[in-house]
Amino acid sequence: MNDLLKQRVIGCHMMRHGALERLSDADLQFSTGGVNPTLGELLKEMGDLQYSYIQSLKTHQHDWTYCHDDDELAHNLDRLKNWFADLDGELEQLVDALTETDLEKQIDRTNGVIRTIEQQLEIYNQAWLIFLGKLVVYFKAMDKKLPPSIQHYIG
Repeated sequence: MNDLLKQRVIGCHMMRHGALERLSDADLQFSTGGVNPTLGELLKEMGDLQYSYIQSLKTHQHDWTYCHDDDELAHNLDRLKNWFADLDGELEQLVDALTETDLEKQIDRTNGVIRTIEQQLEIYNQAWLIFLGKLVVYFKAMDKKLPPSIQHYIG
């Protein structure tokens, strides 16, 4: 498996973990206003997306409709942390098992969009970087200190 690709996956997970360590259950209720989700809802949406990427690596079909049925995830930091730990472990295990040949296998992302597993993982990393950019906005609006890794790499 491509070590750089794996490092990127783990790096994004570590930045999110650092952010979660600076939050409380009360922080999950924060919204920047308008139609924006609460911070907890934003985190849950990202967990749902991570789950959909994990499933796409298993099935070679990307199903964008997954939504975890535990609404409490958006309100309970410990549950959210545990869920992300499970998701991270599962994804990292899948990535570890990939061979160079596996990276060329195709995933149907719907609407005629086909990508290789390697491309799918690159897109996954891009989704995390976008999410981390959103997270910065929430942290700054709450006047919370960002983890050094997010401050350094995202801003």
